[in-house]
Amino acid sequence: MIEDLLQPRHLIVILGIAILFFGPQKLPELGKGLAQGIRSFKDSLKEVTSNTPAPPKD
Repeated sequence: MIEDLLQPRHLIVILGIAILFFGPQKLPELGKGLAQGIRSFKDSLKEVTSNTPAPPKD
């Protein structure tokens, strides 16, 4: 069920709806903002995992 969620046909429909809703001029700006958000999330996750002490070994 999960593997059928994002087939190419679904992605095309989602892209078409996004173009109709936001307009072609806004899409690059939205993509850039989304990419920056994902990058920030990954950096924060790396920072948290690098600051977490390793559990003591028995």
